[in-house]
Amino acid sequence: MRTTQKPTLVVLAAGIGSRYGGLKQIEPIGPAGEIVIDYSIYDALQAGFGRIVFVIRRDIEAAFRAKLEPQLRGRITCDYVFQDLTAELPAGFQLPAERQKPWGTTHAVLVCRHAVREPFGVVNADDFYGRQSYQVLADFLRGVAPDQPQYALVGFTLRNTLSAHGAVSRGICQVDPAGGLQTVVERTQIERAGDAARYRDGETWRPLTGAETVSMNMWGFTPALFAQANEAFAHFVAQAGQQPKAECLLPTTVDGLVRRGAARVQALPSREHWLGVTYPEDKPAVAAGVKALIAAGLYPAPLWP
Repeated sequence: MRTTQKPTLVVLAAGIGSRYGGLKQIEPIGPAGEIVIDYSIYDALQAGFGRIVFVIRRDIEAAFRAKLEPQLRGRITCDYVFQDLTAELPAGFQLPAERQKPWGTTHAVLVCRHAVREPFGVVNADDFYGRQSYQVLADFLRGVAPDQPQYALVGFTLRNTLSAHGAVSRGICQVDPAGGLQTVVERTQIERAGDAARYRDGETWRPLTGAETVSMNMWGFTPALFAQANEAFAHFVAQAGQQPKAECLLPTTVDGLVRRGAARVQALPSREHWLGVTYPEDKPAVAAGVKALIAAGLYPAPLWP
């Protein structure tokens, strides 16, 4: 049975942003002080999402609400879920004293399981995905059976997603001729190499063409994911829970589901160029990119009248 509900958008905003060196989720990049999330929500509204669930840390709650709520009030329902270190931990597991970072993106989605009952999208708070990306995702979610493990990945072209100021993490995807996701492997050190790209594999640099389909952590799921994410996170904790910096990553979890035949994932191609603040030096380029989109008539300025 297909859903008639508007999909929800889950925004992952609990990351510390160690490479950026600050609370990059609320850094202004628009002409009236808009942040990346403002443009994400604007695009989500245009695409037909009906609710926003923010995954944040408790220590940033006050600043986060103060920045977002004045302009969003009355436009869309917003809820908050907290990615605490102790949330959803398996019974009997002792939290390592050295653990400071959140448990990763699979855990960030898992903590939403009591707040989301309908098909939902997942995005990073600090990535600017573009209007078309939200539209193809919303269209998919409106047509999916809410009780089935039928998911989607919005796939970007690698060369459209690289930073000029350092390495980035991307999920390198293999997609079959029908658009089905076959594998997604997270690579944590990808950088430009002339007109192409490369990634570090141990001590070796491996070439990439730049035309690869990559995951930018923009997903579409049904609530069927939550039981699968709970199982994946419990397995991760049993294997790597004592490693203070290990993370249970969503691309790795989805890759495992696809390989086992436990889920079907459709790769939805996006033509958009990513804008994102991975490093402080990225901010002027993101601001310039937003300014160009405003000049092209895609966004009003200010964004929220």
